Amino acid sequence: MRLGLDIGGTKVDAVALGDDLEVLGRARVASGFGPEQVVANAEAAARQAAEVAAAAGATPLESVGIGIPGIVDAEAGVVRHAVNLGLEQLELARHLEQRLGAPVRVENDVNAASLGAYHLLGLDGSMAYLNLGTGVAAGFVNDGAVWRGARGTAGEIGHIPVDPTGVICGCGQVGCLETVAGGGWVARKWGGDAALPLVDLFDSADAGDERALALRAELFEGAAAGVRILILTADVETVVIGGGVANLGARLIDAVRDRLDELARVSPFLSSLELSARVRLVPLDRPVAAIGAALAGTVPETEASWRS
Repeated sequence: MRLGLDIGGTKVDAVALGDDLEVLGRARVASGFGPEQVVANAEAAARQAAEVAAAAGATPLESVGIGIPGIVDAEAGVVRHAVNLGLEQLELARHLEQRLGAPVRVENDVNAASLGAYHLLGLDGSMAYLNLGTGVAAGFVNDGAVWRGARGTAGEIGHIPVDPTGVICGCGQVGCLETVAGGGWVARKWGGDAALPLVDLFDSADAGDERALALRAELFEGAAAGVRILILTADVETVVIGGGVANLGARLIDAVRDRLDELARVSPFLSSLELSARVRLVPLDRPVAAIGAALAGTVPETEASWRS
């Protein structure tokens, strides 16, 4: 049994993984706030998922992988600056190894989701995971291994300016990709009190609301820009769109592909790259980040290098 924990700002999603990426047990608990609560709740989620799996006949616990926001030192098992969880610096791997009695590996949440998407989609070669969540970030996987870059910050594309006439981003720049394609920013621009603001936005656009149509078009443009950035800078074979915004499903991915095809029609260079054919949607029916965390817990600490 391999455990995977996706620790988010509000909940811990824990899975017990068997062979062939089969989820044998699953549990969800609140994340908590501050080091003591985060560690205790992560342990509780892990034990609950393991108990469900054990009742189904799973073998003893082999490893634990964790995906968590913030700056992660995967080798040391330390997470820093996870502000939404109240963590300035936490030796998360050490604490949970002591509590669970199994090796623990910690990975950035987007990197963990990248690994999960890569394996669930049965990809090979190089992939970028474009995470359109509250904010925007990307993760890279090459030949089955996460690629973090020289200093661990590969994929921080959300703060690349794409609209010089746009709004001021929280980072201080103007018109960052995150301000046009991040779910949090789009929801704030739309306003209202709908439980699912992006669904409400899309429904209003379908009904002909002009402001909704403009915001939706901006989101499509931003997502397409993210795809272009990832392919033009890293030349990955596949870009997988995930994160909360991806739950819009075909309403998102079809429009992004259409926008990429529009751009290709006026640019022979972009046409040659076959951008729209290289875009996939994350599997929406699987706990991708938690599965990726479980896989990260068993990945040897060797970095893959890009093919020349």
